[in-house]
Amino acid sequence: MPLNLGDTFPNFDADALGIEKFNLYDYLGDSWGIMFSHPNDFTPVCTTELAEAARLYKNFRDKNCKLVGFSCNDMNSHKEWAKDIMSYGGSCGDLPYPLVCDPDRKLASSLGIMDPAEKDKAGLPLTCRSVFFINPQKKLAASILYPATTGRSFKEILRVLDSLQLTEKYPVATPVEWIPGGTCCVVPTLSEEEAKTKLPKGHQVQNLPSGKAYLRLTPDPSS
Repeated sequence: MPLNLGDTFPNFDADALGIEKFNLYDYLGDSWGIMFSHPNDFTPVCTTELAEAARLYKNFRDKNCKLVGFSCNDMNSHKEWAKDIMSYGGSCGDLPYPLVCDPDRKLASSLGIMDPAEKDKAGLPLTCRSVFFINPQKKLAASILYPATTGRSFKEILRVLDSLQLTEKYPVATPVEWIPGGTCCVVPTLSEEEAKTKLPKGHQVQNLPSGKAYLRLTPDPSS
């Protein structure tokens, strides 16, 4: 059954490139996690995506976040394809994050991310381009679902992670095109008195035609 935001992300055991006996909870520990699926190994868009994830791996690690890739391919396929990924990305060595094997499609089916429009050579359905943001309490904090034809931006995935981590600590929300250090919105549930104590940098109420004081802006409280 597809997961809703706030649901506990299910633990699972699997074989994975990089960690032969992979357990999701053991791997994540107390860190944030981002698990992302791709439709198929040895395909063009997937290769560009996973190479970019490898290139940005240290950026995620520095934010206390661990990456996990997965698809419905087996270990032999992952091993061979990983060489292409690293070569395309201009990097040496092994893929820096585990790549889960789900050849029986049990994990993908349980997460509700099979794409009936995309099939492998045997006619079996492939996974969508999903992204699951898992917080340290193992709750689903955010999710993204793209079709096979649309590659994801891992810089945007980083930005979403920044927003999730900021808004977990402070009573703010991040507006359109926000980047770390940018102006934030004060959450509507925070009273004016609470805002004065919880947001010491202050805030400004925007004058709008409705006369309602709901759009309150404040500097990034973490910077």
